[in-house]
Amino acid sequence: MRDAGASKERPRIEAYDMDPETAKAAEEDKEAFSFNADVSRLMDIIINSLYTKKEVFIRELVSNASDALDKVRFISVQNPDYLGEHQDLEVRIDFDHEAKTISITDTGVGMTKAELIKNLGTVAKSGTTAFLEAMGKSDSMSMIGQFGVGFYSAFLVANKVEVTSKSNDDEQWIWTSTADAKFFVAKDPRGDTLGRGSRITLYLKDDAAEFVEQERIKNLVKKYSEFINYPIKLYLSKDVRKEVEVEEEEPKKEEKKEGEEDADADAEKKADDAEVTDEEEKDKADETPKEKKMKTITETEWEWETINDIKAIWMREKADISDREYNEFYKTITKDTNEPLAHTHFSAEGEIEFKSILYMPGESPADLFENYYGASSSLKLYVRRVLITEEFEELMPRYLNFIKGVVDSDDLPLNVSRESL
Repeated sequence: MRDAGASKERPRIEAYDMDPETAKAAEEDKEAFSFNADVSRLMDIIINSLYTKKEVFIRELVSNASDALDKVRFISVQNPDYLGEHQDLEVRIDFDHEAKTISITDTGVGMTKAELIKNLGTVAKSGTTAFLEAMGKSDSMSMIGQFGVGFYSAFLVANKVEVTSKSNDDEQWIWTSTADAKFFVAKDPRGDTLGRGSRITLYLKDDAAEFVEQERIKNLVKKYSEFINYPIKLYLSKDVRKEVEVEEEEPKKEEKKEGEEDADADAEKKADDAEVTDEEEKDKADETPKEKKMKTITETEWEWETINDIKAIWMREKADISDREYNEFYKTITKDTNEPLAHTHFSAEGEIEFKSILYMPGESPADLFENYYGASSSLKLYVRRVLITEEFEELMPRYLNFIKGVVDSDDLPLNVSRESL
């Protein structure tokens, strides 16, 4: 039996434990080193392990553009002259089939040469987080890109990424990288073409050629970023039918043989004799306008089209929203032609705050009782107006899977990829 007064302290093991003096000597004699990393391997892990779908690069880059525009709007409140001539706050997306590129341009704050090196050359360095800390508004401003890795999702689909950026505080610079251990920064020889903001151009991989199809881009932007606060414009081609006049071809003169030349001379003489009598008839014929021949042709025209004209009505007060607006919003998010039977619009506060609009469809789905355990919820989960997932079973019990709507929160604790909670 152990004595109650015996010490519980473990005896020192000579071979392993250091006495205080030895520990102090080791502390004073230590050298400092930095971790080395295979940057190419690290980038590969970050890019291919964070995201499960290649298409999310559009969500990430548009969200970054939205943050840049938020910064401009915040700065311009304190300094109205900051906007200068470039008053429009918007995101523009264009693509090139032949070059296999897609570009996303914003009129946000842009980046100086030092910021390009610091923000894009340091993995997980978030310019948004630094901005919020500098402004001391981390609680009251809701920006999306606070992890600093969303930009690198571009390499999911691109072999090479080129960032052209113009800040009010610097000249226009070009940052280029192929996701290896190096990146390059050069002054833009074209000078100031952006005015203010950034343009990200992705040189797509062979297996990502689908992302230069305009319908594919349009659908992805509407899926993930339809409720971004700023206009998102896509450079689209449209076939336009036009009526044009048919140009009449002059009849070709046949080559004449030697024997035919004399006969032609006699014919010309007779024609001269009849010319005087025919002049009056010709004058009358000239007075009557000839009917122009027309034909229909199809031409391709390019123009900027705003593709996120639907507003996040759940952010407004219920008293300010009409039943017609609720019904139109339901049809937009569900593609249902019928009006809903009922709806509820509410906010919840507590550990996590969120706003929601839920709808009960006017008719029950045809497959309501089929695949009960496999059917997914019809709700869409947003964080700061950006779609996170459409497959979130715990939002609603299975027996209410027919309920449709949106849930949006500003403070859901997301992981880096934003694909799981």
